[in-house]
Amino acid sequence: MKRVSFLAAILLFTLHGIAQSNIDVLHYKFNVELNDNNDTIYGLAEIKVRFPETSKSLTLDLKKNNTSGKGMILENVSGPGVRGNNNDDETFTIFFTQPFKENDTATFIIKYKGIPSDGLIISKNKYDHRTFFADNWPNRGHNWLPCHEDPADKATVEFIVTAPQHYQVVSNGIQVEETNLASDKKLTHWKEDVPISTKVMVIGVADFAVNLSGTINNCVPVYSYVYPEDRDKGFYDYAQAAEILPWFIQNVGPYAYKKLANVQSKTIFGGLENANTIFYSEGSVSGTRRSEGLLTHEIAHQWFGNYATEKSFAHLWLSEGFATYMTILYMDNKYGEDTAIAMLKEDREQAIRFGKRNPLPVVNHTKDYMQLLNANSYQKGGWVLHMLRRQLGDEIFWKSIQTYYAEYGGKTADSDDLRKVFEKISGKDLQQFFKQWLFTPANLSLDISWKYNADKNEVAVTVNQIQQPGDFQFPLEILIQESAAGMPKRTIKEVKKNIETFIFSVKKKPARIEIDPMVSLLFEGNISEAK
Repeated sequence: MKRVSFLAAILLFTLHGIAQSNIDVLHYKFNVELNDNNDTIYGLAEIKVRFPETSKSLTLDLKKNNTSGKGMILENVSGPGVRGNNNDDETFTIFFTQPFKENDTATFIIKYKGIPSDGLIISKNKYDHRTFFADNWPNRGHNWLPCHEDPADKATVEFIVTAPQHYQVVSNGIQVEETNLASDKKLTHWKEDVPISTKVMVIGVADFAVNLSGTINNCVPVYSYVYPEDRDKGFYDYAQAAEILPWFIQNVGPYAYKKLANVQSKTIFGGLENANTIFYSEGSVSGTRRSEGLLTHEIAHQWFGNYATEKSFAHLWLSEGFATYMTILYMDNKYGEDTAIAMLKEDREQAIRFGKRNPLPVVNHTKDYMQLLNANSYQKGGWVLHMLRRQLGDEIFWKSIQTYYAEYGGKTADSDDLRKVFEKISGKDLQQFFKQWLFTPANLSLDISWKYNADKNEVAVTVNQIQQPGDFQFPLEILIQESAAGMPKRTIKEVKKNIETFIFSVKKKPARIEIDPMVSLLFEGNISEAK
């Protein structure tokens, strides 16, 4: 996901807690009817659930109709053993005549209607045409869908959308039916067979121009869905997805889905990584391909966040940090190291600035999930991966990334799971690394000085950690150049204490001393000659 107006987004939503942890949704089948006369939607949801433990009731997420007239009205709930239900503001509970036992499965049918207060954005696009775009992230789907909004609870899903005939409908998975109905209506049925989180389940209903941008490995079609008025510019811009997708397949692992659609939309974010059906903001189309980084970021999420999913939002960096750094690596491959270094420097500055204002750990258990759309999850998370790559080397880094994806693709993981993969591949103990960079609410801050001793032909470089808490352990690269015309020498020293001094033999007073010349360390600070 790419952010747009983060603060504005926070003000829009009151986020609710996850309804119930002791359920496992296996499949959703959503029948949704839309119209052009008003914003009321009519829904019929079939939800197949497995009970991991004995349960007397089932609680799902659904926003209740309120005094503003927005929200969902439960009309009927049916299923095996249902004896009634209770609808609270954000959830509803189904009560059973007798408990379901461990590993029992059952399908429940929920009939409902209402005007979405959020989650399904019903509005007009920039050309004044009516549109319907789902925008479920992080847990806003319950504003229009009965569901279990836990990122760790992934399920297969079908959307059967009935809407006026002039609309095209796009959704997760593959289209299995499109049928014109009476009264100028059309039924469109999409089906996703790969389990996904509700945060990335989606429909887009609009007047679209649709283009096949390419077919990857003779089996994965890549589509562009744009407003008809933006047809030429949009097809040109979004066609870059057909170049980006193969790079991830080659470097990370197989693509998990049967298609990739890139969709111009009304998402409140710059981009939203819905599984295989990515939504981009209206302004992403320019005809200049300026959104290449945005496309790369959202496509990266198909591996990291969608298929290999964080166990909870606290570990969002496993999604956003990965997408941020994978974008840099793609740009490095395409445009060269100078481009990647410039992106890394900018990300480092953003991470440091954020840390000064908000001394928080990357792994953050806040329940206000919108607050996690910050430089910790994105830029600092990306830098954690960059430092792993620099310290372990390219071969170990890529093997670890591929192993992580192979092991947790289709599943969920947390930061410790990633650490264990890197430890297994590298043979190194990385507990200190993960602790200081992900779980410590501080960024590395260094006060470094050097002093030349002419009698001994030595330079003493003193490294002082001034952040609180201190005691970070890290490799620090130091460059020493004795003359303007001479070749610089780079040495890596392991810093293990708050204050350390390193001695270097030289022939004369150096003309230049530089720290971290290869941009390998997330820190702030400079080096100066001691008086």
